[in-house]
Amino acid sequence: MSDQNQKQINIELDEKTAEGIYSNLAIINHSVSEFVVDFISMMPGAPKAKVKSRIVLTPQHAKKFLKALNDNVSRFEKAHGTIKDYEQTPIPINFGPTGEA
Repeated sequence: MSDQNQKQINIELDEKTAEGIYSNLAIINHSVSEFVVDFISMMPGAPKAKVKSRIVLTPQHAKKFLKALNDNVSRFEKAHGTIKDYEQTPIPINFGPTGEA
């Protein structure tokens, strides 16, 4: 397909969304029809952490996201070196009542 035949999507990014949300923990759950990713900001020593954003994906989009993230991490590491993975003790997490997505 030539570049002229490809459809173009205009993506809008408002100021508040452009600021982004800091997350240092992600919790992923799934059902047969969707993946739910909760992005959390957890501060050291704080007894509570707050879900800052929840993203719901179809299984197909979750797989595409995984591939895109892997590709980007690989490119980052080629440019900047290996990202160190620091081992941390598991944190017991309580979300309150559990449900199905």
